Amino acid sequence: MASPLRLALPSKGRLQTSTLDFLARCGFQVRQSSTRGYLGVIDALPDVSVVFQRPRDIVISVANGGVDFGITGLDVTQEADAGARVHILHEALGYGRCRLALAVPEGWPERTLSALAQRATRLAAEKRPLRVATVFPRLTARFLRESGIPAFDIVEAEGALEVMPEIGSADMICDLTETGSTLQQNRLRLVEDGTVVATQACLIANATSLRRPEAQAVATELLEYIDGRLRAEGYVHVFANMRGASAEDVADRMFHQTDLYGLQGPTISPLIPSPRAPRGEEGAQRWFAVNLIVRRSELAGAVNQLRAIGGSGVVVSPVSYIFEEQPARIARMRAFVEGENP
Repeated sequence: MASPLRLALPSKGRLQTSTLDFLARCGFQVRQSSTRGYLGVIDALPDVSVVFQRPRDIVISVANGGVDFGITGLDVTQEADAGARVHILHEALGYGRCRLALAVPEGWPERTLSALAQRATRLAAEKRPLRVATVFPRLTARFLRESGIPAFDIVEAEGALEVMPEIGSADMICDLTETGSTLQQNRLRLVEDGTVVATQACLIANATSLRRPEAQAVATELLEYIDGRLRAEGYVHVFANMRGASAEDVADRMFHQTDLYGLQGPTISPLIPSPRAPRGEEGAQRWFAVNLIVRRSELAGAVNQLRAIGGSGVVVSPVSYIFEEQPARIARMRAFVEGENP
């Protein structure tokens, strides 16, 4: 009998809250156990059990096969360097965005990596390496080497890194930041070209587990609904009534506008007038119902353009999902499983 599939989710903090909210929007409501808080279930995925772990532990559990899937940060996934044991199914879930970046004391004149390399060279001449405090030693060291920093020591630390230069435990830091405000409060300044990695939440899987048909089915369902939801969040559904001599006449007027093209085009169908509707002298004009999908950022323009060409009764509603004909990430996952280049 095949072992049950497991999905690991963040156990606390903003990343947990954002993950649970995101999964619910995608149709995967998570119910956490009232007696064993580190376990949960998803009714929409009855063959999957949920465990809650720290983001760093999620990568380790996926890599060693303790769990089959996980949602965690791209930063900790890359730091773990699990290689072929972990496959990234979706690298951009759209929340938990921040960046891992270098920061120096605000009193330093150095603002770029090239200037930082010069400081490191001067320190090396004094037989002292540049000390960089971080909780991401692998990513930080690789970035510094690739950026031409000649001599440095990584000071591995946990907790608040911002205090490390102040107390003399490090010269500078490499830490996660969203806006840089916390760094400024601690008299630190970001290096202008010192972003190590831009990160956000991602969906990962154990590479061996993915070769099981039941795991592939769950991965497909997760990717289908996640991508469908992410795509839909940028669009709205617009419905309107419009007079015209024919559906082609209505379409022609719409295609002369800039924001009324929809995804592939509008859906236009004859409207059956209500017997209670007022009757005017419309000649050959008939009523048509127009449906189209519009980018949320172009909604105001689309509504005004519909009005300008005779649209009325405009109704706007949210879109839950937009499913692609052939989702690219599902195709990449299948190619990976079949041993091709993902």
